[in-house]
Formats: sequence, C-alpha cells, structure tokens
Amino acid sequence: MTDALLLVLLIVGGTTLLSIPLGRYMRWAMDPVTASRLTRWFQTIGGDAARTEQSWQRYLFAMLGFNVAMFVVVFAILSLQQVLPLNPDGMEALSPDLIFNTAASFTTNTNLQHYSGEASLSYFTQLGGLMWLQFVSAATGIAALTAMARGLAGHKMLGNFFVDVQRASFLVLLPVAVIVAVALVIGGVPMTLGGSVQATGLEGAAQTIARGPVAAFVAIKQLGTNGGGFFGPNSTHPFENPTFWTNALSMVSIILIPMACVWMFGRIVGRPKHAAVVFAVMLAFLCVKATGSIAFETAPTQAFASLPIVDAAGNLEGKELRFGAAGGPLWAVLTTSTSNGSVGAMHDSLNPLAGLMPMVGMWLNATFGGVGVGMINMFLYIIVAVFVAGMMVGRTPEYLGHRVEGREVKLAIMALAAHALFVLGGTALFAATSWGADTLNNTGPHGFSEMLYEFSSAAANNGSGFEGLGDNTVPWNIATGLIMLLARFIPIILPLAIVGSFVAKRRAAESAGTLGVEDATFGVMLVITIVVFGALTFFPAAALGPIAEHVLFM
Repeated sequence: MTDALLLVLLIVGGTTLLSIPLGRYMRWAMDPVTASRLTRWFQTIGGDAARTEQSWQRYLFAMLGFNVAMFVVVFAILSLQQVLPLNPDGMEALSPDLIFNTAASFTTNTNLQHYSGEASLSYFTQLGGLMWLQFVSAATGIAALTAMARGLAGHKMLGNFFVDVQRASFLVLLPVAVIVAVALVIGGVPMTLGGSVQATGLEGAAQTIARGPVAAFVAIKQLGTNGGGFFGPNSTHPFENPTFWTNALSMVSIILIPMACVWMFGRIVGRPKHAAVVFAVMLAFLCVKATGSIAFETAPTQAFASLPIVDAAGNLEGKELRFGAAGGPLWAVLTTSTSNGSVGAMHDSLNPLAGLMPMVGMWLNATFGGVGVGMINMFLYIIVAVFVAGMMVGRTPEYLGHRVEGREVKLAIMALAAHALFVLGGTALFAATSWGADTLNNTGPHGFSEMLYEFSSAAANNGSGFEGLGDNTVPWNIATGLIMLLARFIPIILPLAIVGSFVAKRRAAESAGTLGVEDATFGVMLVITIVVFGALTFFPAAALGPIAEHVLFM
C-alpha cells in the first residue's frame, strides 16, 4: 500500500506542480493582454470571420458551426477510407451506424470506440480524421473556457472563436504533444507509416503484428483528454504503453492540461486565489477516489475465492503485471476524473467498489474534467453553491461581481439535470429492453453496471467502458452517439448563456455583504453541493449495480 501511495504522490503531486507554470503560459497563449503578431496571423488564416469580436451568441454559433463541419468531414473520411490513401492493410468502410457513432465520439472529445483501430481503420483515417479531431475537439473546449472566463472578467465581447481555436491548437496542444510524442518514441512506442508485419512465433505459427504512427496518436489522445486508442486494448497494449516510464508519462499527460485550465481560468478572471480554492476541491475529490480505488483493489478477485490460492498482491485480473496492482486502479480514476477515457487496465475486471470509483468521477463530471470543459462543468456547481450559500446566510448571491439570480440558477440546474437524465434514462431504457439485455455477457448487478457505465461514459464524454458489453449494435451506436452530442454541447451552451446573462447586467462592486469565494468556507460549501447533488441523483443506480454486486459476493 505504501508503494501505491507513493505512486499517487508522484503522479498527482508532480502534475500539480507542472500545471502551475503551464496555466500561466496558457493564459498568455489564449488571452494575451495586447494583440500580437500571432493574433494577426490567426486572423489572416481565419479570414473575415476571425477579424471581429463576438458576443456570446455569435461565439456560440461559430463554435457549433465549426463542430458541425468537423463531424461532416470525419463522417466522409470514415465512409470513404477504402478509396483514400495511406491504407496499406486494405481497410474497408465501417457500417453506417458505427460511422455515425465514431464521428460523434471524436467530434465531442469522447473517443468511445465500438471497434478496434488496428483492425478497422486506415492510417489516413487515424491521422487525418481522428487525430485531427483529437486536436480541434480539445481546442474547442479550451476556447469555450477562455470565452467564459472573459465574460466573467467583465468583457462584453468574448473574443473570436476562430482565433481562439487556433491559439489552443497551435500554441497549447501542438507544442506539448510534440514533446510527449518524442518522449514516447524514446520510451519504445512505434512511429511508422509501414503496414502490419508478418512474423513467425516460437511455436511456428504465423502472426500479423499491427503497427503504425502510434506515438503521435497517443500523445494527443492523452493530452487532449481524448482517450481513443490506436489499438483496441488502448493503453494496455505494449505498443502504446511499453514501460513504467511511458505509463507514468501517460498518466501525467491525462491530467496535466485539465489542471492547468483551472489556473488559466483564475488568471483570466483576475482571481488566482479563487482558482486555488476550486483546484483544492477538485484535488481533494481526486485523491479520495484514487485512495478508495486502490484500497478496494487490494482484495483478491472473487474468481479465486474457492481456490487454494494465496493472493497477497490484490486483484490482478485484467491488469498489466509490468505496472503492478496499483497502476490500473489509479489510471482508472485519473481517466474518469478527466474526460480522457483511455484505460491502463480492464475496468470490467475491477472489484465492484473499485469499479464504482470511475463511475463516481463520470457522474460528478467536475474533478478537473475534460480539457476546458471540466472547469466549465465546475462553474455550474459554483453557481448553485453561491446561490444556496447566499440564501442560507442572507447575503446577496454574487459571483465575481455578478449577481446570481433565478435565470442563472435555472440554466445551471438544467445543465446538471441533463447529464443525470442522459445517464439514468439511457440505462433504464436499455436495461428494460432487449437492446441492452441481449448484449450482456454478465447477468445480475454486474450486467447492470456494464450498461450503467456505458451511458455514464457517453454522457460524461469519457469514452472508457466495461468491455464485457457487446456494444457494437445499431441501438447502442445510435443511442450513445446521440447522447455524446447532446452531452457535449448542452453543458457548453448553457454556461455561455449564463455568462451572457451576467454581462447584460450591471456588474456590482463587492462589499462586506458579498459572499467570499476565496476562502475555505466557500470550498466546503462547494464540496457539500457536489456531494449532495451526486448522492441524491446517482446513489439508487449505484445501489443496483456495483454496491449490490459487492454485497452479493461479500
């Protein structure tokens, strides 16, 4: 257990330290104080649409239009990959429903994969379609957060989306991705455009070994909280993650930019102390989940319960032994605390309560979260916490000088309730029909957990899964595809609408009666708000799934 805690300290503590200077750099990159030569270059590239400042409505329409174009382009690439170049293994087109699901998945920064990349997609599709989306979908989240922060800082105009998405792509994501990709190549991750290799194994059997431009794909998959693997087994595959050091680098990459986004937000709004409080709340949730997941995995798997086996290492089922028993559950928490969704162990093999921890991360959806959008989701909880706290103590509910009134609270509740509806409504529908029951490899509470996890992953734009589920069917592909699209854009549209409501009102000067948001009291109130909302919303579903499974096998 000591080694496991040291691993948590190394990964989480080290990334926290790295995130502070990166957040400072991201503020410079995304919201410079004065227009620079880079801004003029980005305006030239973007054309007339990039030259004017945009209100929140115009910024939102530009973002939605850009994302529609992203979806259409990648849908076309997936449909035509059999006639496009860089297809040395002769990959054919996917089924229409799987094309829809995959295009929706990567457009929304989810990367839910109902296919195996090495057996289904060409290099052109992987690089020119999906990896491109891994950059621009992540850049969309950073741009949306930047715009929201500008509005909260008091600006009537929120900037220009087409400039912001270029800033996020070329100044933030691309430089860091190049550094990580080079480090992965040094660590042994392949980077080649050559096709699969035919080899003869020790037993004389012929093998086809898939390879490709893996390092470049993995770098942005982790940094952009994308998570979609080049190979079907994702980061448990030795070509994606060959050593302890590539494993550590991948885990750092998963949470680095989401952490830095919090610091960037604090600098743009001019309230770094407030950002520190929010960061501390997120970090506390992350540490609790990581500790719980690792502790619950110290119990051996129930498959050994009736066997004369001494298991002192914990549950090793579904784990990569080269990373130890603690690496898998820690990765599971990190990848679901963000919207990354890559896997370092098979989540379906986690002990029931250890498997609950990733679900909690996706249900709350605010522990650093996806690149950019994690802080946006936390903003929704902040609005509710400020309003409730203000009502409780008889103070005016204000946030950063903006009066929080009924309209803003209703919009925040709508966004939070939509997330819960997508998770619970989808699970209920598939649990009650053959759409879900016929695709299960497990019955009882674990089978329910598999469906609950799939819809939690889609609604949180996460992309990981309990892979005992046969999810490549028309109902699963269409349902999760629609939920990914709605769950991506509703939690961006409504917060921007809240900010639009704020900027339309006169900003109030803070006084002695204003509720502070830079102290421990506010942090505690924010924690209580998140816990109460999560417990009331999702505990009944947890009781039917992982908790029932734990009790059943005690």
